[in-house]
Amino acid sequence: MFMKQYTHRLPADYDMNRIRTRATALGPQWDGTPGLGFKAFIAQERGANGAKNNAYSSLYLWLDDEAVTDFITGDRFRAVIDGFGRPRIETWIPLDIHLGQAETARSVYREDLDVGTDLSELKHRETARNNILARHAGTLAAVTALDLSTWRLSRFLLSAEKAQTPEIGSAYEVLHLAKPGLPMLLAAA
Repeated sequence: MFMKQYTHRLPADYDMNRIRTRATALGPQWDGTPGLGFKAFIAQERGANGAKNNAYSSLYLWLDDEAVTDFITGDRFRAVIDGFGRPRIETWIPLDIHLGQAETARSVYREDLDVGTDLSELKHRETARNNILARHAGTLAAVTALDLSTWRLSRFLLSAEKAQTPEIGSAYEVLHLAKPGLPMLLAAA
């Protein structure tokens, strides 16, 4: 498995309804993508839920490495580059994924932390944390992932609840959630 996210910073006066329209049009094209666990089309609107800027982002959980390669070298990513330029892509290996009972997500929360030296303890702690989060009625998924280039941990919570300003980290509004691989993840759990 492989996770990635890229973000397009947008001008402060950008009409975010253009992004919502784009996600509504493009999102369903991802609903049956082979090798994809999920893709969240997400956005932050300046002044809402603690966001300082307007941003449009995509968050992926890939189940298959070849599917990632096909995307990056294919027409879909070419459309991203043509529309927004070549983005900086953050990448992670998932340490733990727990699925909850929610059927969809209206928000994504992200929190980034420095990693200590005991990676075994880190995995154990994050697994226990995600297990608790997955029991909440509004949770679709709790994912913890490790960036090996920066040795930082990122936590993602996909929630059926409307986005709110988090105490720590960032909140995103989900514009569309494609989740073709979630049944496979459920079966594996």
